[in-house]
Amino acid sequence: MILVTGSTGTIGREVLRKLPADQAVRVLARDPARVTGAPGTAEIVQGDYDDPRSLECAMRGVRSVLLVTNRVGQDDDRRLIETARSVGVRHVVKLSAAAVEDPGADDLITRWQRDNEELLRASGLEWTLLRPRSFMSNALSWAASVRTESVVRVLYGQSANACVDPRDIAEVAVRALTEEGHAGRVHTLTGPQAITAAQQTAQLSQLLGRPLRVEELTPGQARVLLRGRHPEAVVEALLSSAERQREGAKAKVEGTVADLLGRPAGSFRAWAAAHLGAFAAA
Repeated sequence: MILVTGSTGTIGREVLRKLPADQAVRVLARDPARVTGAPGTAEIVQGDYDDPRSLECAMRGVRSVLLVTNRVGQDDDRRLIETARSVGVRHVVKLSAAAVEDPGADDLITRWQRDNEELLRASGLEWTLLRPRSFMSNALSWAASVRTESVVRVLYGQSANACVDPRDIAEVAVRALTEEGHAGRVHTLTGPQAITAAQQTAQLSQLLGRPLRVEELTPGQARVLLRGRHPEAVVEALLSSAERQREGAKAKVEGTVADLLGRPAGSFRAWAAAHLGAFAAA
């Protein structure tokens, strides 16, 4: 039995779609009604990281867990890891971040992920760490302005990021959850090339068949926009991350996706073509 957490998020949804049809699956969700794409035989249970009893019930009889957390600074990883150990879970596959490897990254989000990785390593459980670079799907944050104004507003539009297709991350996660040989391994996941927001915009323009333009945000403007979506500490962490990208810290391409999946990592153009409806004008 495999337990999937983060089942309504970007990676969790894709993992559910890619799991083998005959795989025994349990899905943990705060709101089970929001779970989509799960195999018909999947058991969907209501639970919450703040409710230890629900975690214990969800993990009984489970061999492997996909651990996805996003409440920065909270103890969700600790709660799940401690419960997993207490009920006999064997293997935890954790979604982390590539920035953990960068000694120059010292923002709140990266420190939190480093600490969570260490909790898992020290737990006595078998573990696998997935460290993706930025998701290509982050470009969906531009969708509204592309649809209505043909504009992409971005900080440091000429800085490159070896962003990765979430579908590739999910496929690697499924391999780690269902195959032997991934315990004790760290998989750093990138796309096939480093690409700038300006280049992504040009590719979207070609696919849409209409001109798009990039408007560069100042750090102050970016801070105001981010404050509308995130707490202040997370805003500062994201701005620090953008500065590291501008300095070239996120441009390195890894061959892990190709090595594990036996095919090239998906390109941004391919991801955008599959999601073009989100950007199409009404």
